[in-house]
Amino acid sequence: ALIPPSLPTQIPNLPLSQVSLNAWFWSTVFHTRDTALTEKLDYFCASAVVLHSVYLCCVRTLGLQRPALISIFRAFLLLFLAGHISYLSLVRFDYGYNLAANAAAGMLTVAWWLRWCLRQGRRLPHVWKCAAAVLLLQALALLELLDFPPLLWVLDAHALWHIGTIPLNVLFYSFLMDDSLYLLKANSDLFKVD
Repeated sequence: ALIPPSLPTQIPNLPLSQVSLNAWFWSTVFHTRDTALTEKLDYFCASAVVLHSVYLCCVRTLGLQRPALISIFRAFLLLFLAGHISYLSLVRFDYGYNLAANAAAGMLTVAWWLRWCLRQGRRLPHVWKCAAAVLLLQALALLELLDFPPLLWVLDAHALWHIGTIPLNVLFYSFLMDDSLYLLKANSDLFKVD
């Protein structure tokens, strides 16, 4: 089914895929060619994905009714990302700070999505996909924290985390599509498709 670009949730959905693909690209480059530059690009692009996920959550849960609020929140997130990258680039590349900042933004997103999912669950049957993706992603995050020796000398916790995120992205994308179609149907008088 085609979803018109004029649908409000389409605005952050497309950039999410672009930001995510960029992060996956730099993660691949870093994991094949470990240099100071590729490491920074991997970390910075991962932070961009985390913050864009917060933004997407804000757009879907608040922004459809409050577009001015979404603009302020977007500016705040962009300033935070710029400050985060500046600190790590110009002051000190602090792994602990980077982990704490991304974990805090991730936990904010999880709590925000889950609260929204609980409130919308009866009204929107596709919300379970969002809740499942968010909860499973948090479970996978344990692999990043609980490192272990590689299985078969190949698959360590970090590799399993990367592998595990693939189906979760598919599940979350399925939620985004279902949600966009729901919004399209609910607002069909606003979004005429010729």
